[in-house]
This record gives sequence, C-alpha cells and structure tokens, in this order.
Amino acid sequence: MSYQDPTIFISIVMPVYNEEHCIAESIRRVTAFMTLKNWTWELLIVSDGSKDGTDAIARKAASQDRHVRVLVSEKNLGKGATVRRGVLAAHGKTILVTDADLAAPIKEADKLLAAIDDGADVAIGSRAVRKEGCDVQQSWRRAFSGRIFNRIVGMLFLKGFKDTQCGFKAFKREAADAVFRAQKLDGFSFDVEILYLALKLGFKVKEVPVMWRAGAQSKVRVLRDSVRMVKDLFLLRKIYGGATG
Repeated sequence: MSYQDPTIFISIVMPVYNEEHCIAESIRRVTAFMTLKNWTWELLIVSDGSKDGTDAIARKAASQDRHVRVLVSEKNLGKGATVRRGVLAAHGKTILVTDADLAAPIKEADKLLAAIDDGADVAIGSRAVRKEGCDVQQSWRRAFSGRIFNRIVGMLFLKGFKDTQCGFKAFKREAADAVFRAQKLDGFSFDVEILYLALKLGFKVKEVPVMWRAGAQSKVRVLRDSVRMVKDLFLLRKIYGGATG
C-alpha cells in the first residue's frame, strides 16, 4: 500500500543493478540538483539483487542524508518489478523515475514537471521527439533498434508514442498509484504496459523531448533484450487485447 506525505514535493525512484561504478556520483548529482531547487524531496534507491558494492554505497549515502532511502531485493527480479516496488513505496506528490547512470541528466526533470504543471498526469522523456537543446547521444545500433521496436509497439499493442523505453518518466501521485498497482510485467517492456494502463485509466500522457546520453556500462543488450521485449508485447496482447492509443 502506497503512502503520500504531503510535505514531500517529489520522490525520485532510481532502480539499480550492479551500479557501483556510477551510483555515488549519481546520488551526488541528484542531491546537488534538489538542494539547488530547494524542493522537499526523497531519493529511493531500489536495488534489484545487486552483487557488487552498489548496496553498500547506497546504504552509506542513506546513513549520511535523511533524504535517501534504500530498498534491497535479495534476488534479481527485473526492472519492471524494481520500479514498481520503488514507485509504490514513494511518499511524494510527484514521482520521477530515472536510470542509475542519469543518462537523462537530472536537470531534465524540469521539462517533465513543466508538462505535469501544464496538465499531464504522466510525462515521459523521449529520445525520438526532438527539440533544439535536447541532444541525444547513442550508438547507431541502439538508435536503429529503438526505432524498430517502437514501430512494432505501435503495430502490436500501443499506438501514438515515438519512444516508450526512455527510463526517465514523471507521474502525478494519483496516476502512479493507479498504474503501478495494476502493472504486471517484471522486465524491460513494463514501460509499454504502464503507458497502456495510464491511457486505459483515463490519464493524460505527454511525450517530452529530453537530453540523453547512453551510459558506457548500460545494462541493455540490444539484440537479446529486443527479442525478449517483442515476446513481452505478444504477452501484453494476450493479457489486455489489441493495440490502443
């Protein structure tokens, strides 16, 4: 059961898996940005069965800063399960989900929050919708596979989005609670499912161009994960029916 603390403006949910190479710096950047903004906030680091020093680094940060909370799973459950756990444990009025390597710089949160202020219930970062000042740096292989996957998403299950998979998304509290309580998939394709559920439940979703740079040690494996994600799309069709949007 989720709980809202009216004194917390924003919760940042950061799913992590073996991120000892970047987690300390990411915590530092989030903390610096939130301090600059003078918002009331919390950072939830949700470890998906990490086997390296990630958990120890995160727990040390939590012991030094009351804004930081750590949730740890003893085994690897998948990104969808990890994000769901973090979102439903968050206390804030608004919930921001971001990747551990901050591929989308934390300052890009301003753009998502502006979309929510303008009436969106869910604002999703996009590497495909472009705008001046929103540079995207990624390999041609990853860019190409992303375009193909999103075309398949549109054909098989969910129309209307150019980039469902960017790991940078913001939710009003009500939308987050409703969507993630209903969400089922544990793997990478959970992004498609939450957008489908948001629309089905009547929430307004806005796709927002953001800066983004692929991390040098990204956990995404283009061929392997693309195959798994397409299989998940067929599973989603089986669970929910045909395409919508």
